[in-house]
Amino acid sequence: MSRIGKLPITIPAGVTITVEPDNIVVQGPKGRLEQFSLPEVDVKVEDGQVVVTRHSDTKPARSQHGLMRSLINNMVIGVTKGFEKKLQINGVGFRLMSKGQQDIEMALGFSHPVHYHAPDGIVLAVNKMELTVSGIDKQQVGQVAAEIRALKKPEPYKGKGIKYADEVIIRKAGKAGK
Repeated sequence: MSRIGKLPITIPAGVTITVEPDNIVVQGPKGRLEQFSLPEVDVKVEDGQVVVTRHSDTKPARSQHGLMRSLINNMVIGVTKGFEKKLQINGVGFRLMSKGQQDIEMALGFSHPVHYHAPDGIVLAVNKMELTVSGIDKQQVGQVAAEIRALKKPEPYKGKGIKYADEVIIRKAGKAGK
């Protein structure tokens, strides 16, 4: 049995979960999320908990069992608390400017400013040289943070670029002296 998949998910107050034959809808105080259900597993809501069971003991069924439970758990956490990722910008002359909740403009050492528009459901907050990406969908928050980081990845010599707040950049020594 899957160690992750067999754990029930407790439904917090204010959250409703609707299980349809091919779709799972989670609604809470922060919003509404939908996820298609995987074919090898069954999802049931009983006694204030969500229970995920699998049809058989085949490899795809075992894989989908833990995955489906994790996806539903992330949706419940998203509609109650939300998710956020913090990015830091390091470099001489690098700047970060907010143009509303979904638009930012960055000076990243290129000859032109870089504009980024976030998709619906994502909020970008700027605090000096730190950017916070937040939203209710864990996958979407991670994807937006990765796209912004890819605009100027941190380089190993001086550490200039965009990095996650908890990321450690392993530095290289420069050219050896005489």
